[in-house]
Amino acid sequence: MKITYNWLAQYVDFDWPPEELSERLTMLGLEVEKLERVGGGYEGVVVAEVLSRESHPNADRLLVCRVSDGKGERQIVCGATNFKPGDKVPLILPGNALPMPSESGKPQVIKAGKIRGIASEGMLCSGKELGVSEDADGLMILDSKVQAGQPFANYLGVESADYVLDLEVTPNRPDWNSVIGIAREIGALTGGALKLPSVEVEETGDPVAERVCVRIEDAALCPLYSARLIRNGKIGPSPSWMRSLLEKIGIRSINNVVDATNFVMMETGQPLHAFDYRQLAGWKNGAALISVRKSRDGESLVTLDGQEYRLPCGAIVIADAEKALALGGIMGGLNSEISESTQDVLLESACFLPRSIRSASKRLGIRTDASYRFERGADPEIVDWASRRAAGLICESSGGILHAGAAEAYPNPPSPTRISLRYEKTNRLLGVEILGKEQASLLQRLGLRQGAASASSSEFWVPSFRSDLKREVDLIEEVVRLYGVDRIPSTPPRGTVGRHEHDNLHDRLALARQILVGQGLHEIQAQTLISDRAAGIPSGLRLLALEHPLNSDMNVLRPSLLPGLVEALRRNANHGLADAALFEAGRVFCLRNGRPAEEERLALALTGSRFPLFWTKEKEAGDFDLFDLKGRLELLLKVLGVRGAQWHRAEASESPFVEEGRFSLGKRVIGRLGQMQPLLAARLDLKKPVLLAELDLRILLAHRGGGKSFQALPMFPSVRRDAAMLVDESVSHADVLRAVKKANPDFLQTVALFDVFRGEGIPEGKKSVAYAFVYRDRRRTLKDEEVAAAHAKVIRRLQEEVAAEIR
Repeated sequence: MKITYNWLAQYVDFDWPPEELSERLTMLGLEVEKLERVGGGYEGVVVAEVLSRESHPNADRLLVCRVSDGKGERQIVCGATNFKPGDKVPLILPGNALPMPSESGKPQVIKAGKIRGIASEGMLCSGKELGVSEDADGLMILDSKVQAGQPFANYLGVESADYVLDLEVTPNRPDWNSVIGIAREIGALTGGALKLPSVEVEETGDPVAERVCVRIEDAALCPLYSARLIRNGKIGPSPSWMRSLLEKIGIRSINNVVDATNFVMMETGQPLHAFDYRQLAGWKNGAALISVRKSRDGESLVTLDGQEYRLPCGAIVIADAEKALALGGIMGGLNSEISESTQDVLLESACFLPRSIRSASKRLGIRTDASYRFERGADPEIVDWASRRAAGLICESSGGILHAGAAEAYPNPPSPTRISLRYEKTNRLLGVEILGKEQASLLQRLGLRQGAASASSSEFWVPSFRSDLKREVDLIEEVVRLYGVDRIPSTPPRGTVGRHEHDNLHDRLALARQILVGQGLHEIQAQTLISDRAAGIPSGLRLLALEHPLNSDMNVLRPSLLPGLVEALRRNANHGLADAALFEAGRVFCLRNGRPAEEERLALALTGSRFPLFWTKEKEAGDFDLFDLKGRLELLLKVLGVRGAQWHRAEASESPFVEEGRFSLGKRVIGRLGQMQPLLAARLDLKKPVLLAELDLRILLAHRGGGKSFQALPMFPSVRRDAAMLVDESVSHADVLRAVKKANPDFLQTVALFDVFRGEGIPEGKKSVAYAFVYRDRRRTLKDEEVAAAHAKVIRRLQEEVAAEIR
């Protein structure tokens, strides 16, 4: 919402400069998004009367004009065409600068000179060039009654520059959508009284009730409707002060009737609408009928913008005896608009159900200043005041006759809201001591009326314009707003820091992320909603489908993190990033015992080269394989302190992955890893092997080991013994380690595989593997015979368990 500094100053006294006003409004909770200086600086700008206009002899789009500046005649070359002889327009004389600077910020000084060979002694101006409106399509046409030669500043009725404040109004404060509402806040802050204009208008016509009948069919949709009648008026331009004021805040001037309704809407926050009374059906035969009803099936309306709309069922419609006249609270109809031929004006002021206005506005795609205000709730107590105010302005500018009274329907006036405030509750909540009398005084300055009171509490009647005040804590908020938030001292939090089971989970999850990032993986966050046809969904899972999905690509809750990782790999590949190492930690959704449940998972995905491009050939280490994935998981388990995790090979299943193995703790499987089916990867434009793994994160973190302990560096040397042996192809590294563990040799510290060979000299179905065994005693130096005995024990066990042939 936009207002001007000078306009606001008409309703309440304050002595703050514009910048300080902006700061104080912000402290009250009303954010000022922009403060812009407009007007002022009209030195050398006068009112000129156009005497003649002719085509420029050397330019098709220019005119040569003779104008009177009150002291004599001048010749002006002009590019506008929206004027005629006799019009009054603003003229800036040579040697003076336009109020609005150029785009570079430099003053635009007007000089006398020749334009296409024709002398020009000044410049005729548009409203935008003078900074009084956004209209740049032609010259600013002034009131025909003004005298040529009058200073333009006097014409506008300003002595100095004005400022436009662009305000961000929160939805819960509809009273801030008006100049009076903001002035009321300033008055509460300063203690000054609100200065409202008089709405006493002479009513010389017969009673409105004899000419207008108002009927409300559904009081829930329209609690209050009021209509006034102004007859025998003349439609024409608005007074210059009103036009200038509306244009400063971005509202285009139309005519004296429509401008009056817009002015009062901005002044009070109450939207109004004017109908051409003679266009209402049945007015010749008696009182015209104004019916507030719901729209009918198939009903349509051509609105003031010339668009025809098929009205949604149940929308609020203002109608006469035959047809719809307006979409209530949103926009009027073209069939009853105010035009130059209008003589009699029916002035509407009403309240409408906010959610009905919002629903119709959204469904039709129409958003107006009126709908914006009615959506947030109108003040029923301002309806009559605003109607009187607008009627007085219309009569003043059009010369019309106002009929006595108003045709009004107000079936169920609401009861005022009462809220009790305990003074001690305010002090306890704010942490400061504010006397009860001061609390009551602050609330009364906001327009709340004090009821029953005692030393410890008081009851307050909430005014109708404060629909946001519903509870005691709302009153406390109002007290602190006016008392000053900056006066509330800062205090450190009191009490103790609580603990929750999720705190420990969060810390462990952060450690897991740190470990994976340290291994070169990047974390992603995929969508929780996926398609039931997404690549990567393990087979045999029952999916949790949405009852009303947004679209077919988001119709189920993800049962696994793998589809999101696969999609991320595909997107990266499509953008030229074929090498990727990703992980995600998050929730998946499944059925457990027939009921929906959530699980925490951790998933990894690798594809492409192990290392980025590098200038040395040593970095050319090939593409990721299953062992890269397995190694990263084993390091994760080791750093997390997960003891006893076992790796098992598994047969390929019906899953979209070549399932190569599983990790388990005891008999409980905690995760699986494998390579995506190559054909499926190819369909997703993934040309290199795709390695995937998924672990149950809660089980993993629950089995994390305890605290770490320090072990001193060894003081005595180690002894290494190597063993090369032939084993069957089916024997895995894990099988060898299990056999060594069963041998339980003394002094054995580490076992490492350092060579695998197949080929010449090795029988088919066999492979040669070589292991390094390191023995050490931390208390003394080992003897050769002790190492030999321990190593022999290992060899015997390998021969028994995996049928190893020692080479």
